[in-house]
Amino acid sequence: MKYVCLVYIAPENLQEAPASECLAYAATLQESGQCLAAEALQCVETATTVRVRNGTMSITDGPFAETKEHLAGFYLVDARNLGEAIQVASKIPPVSVGSVEIRPIVDLGLLPV
Repeated sequence: MKYVCLVYIAPENLQEAPASECLAYAATLQESGQCLAAEALQCVETATTVRVRNGTMSITDGPFAETKEHLAGFYLVDARNLGEAIQVASKIPPVSVGSVEIRPIVDLGLLPV
């Protein structure tokens, strides 16, 4: 089953989870066949939020909501079950200074049309 591990971290803690550690962990997961994709995101100040309400589009600079921790990146992993996904997430380097949200992926091919 596919899970996305969303990495959240406060901007002031980014230096405590060096990119080199994150890249090394992604490489380890790729070698095991569990990592399907992993990417870091640019800082939250580069975000653009788009909304459409009653047919009118609005564009806002910045994230959807103000939060202490920001979405910094993700790992898309293949795990047998949630327990295995939790084990993978518990080793993502920023987890020690931020948090990792695990969400199962919906196979859009299985959704009714």
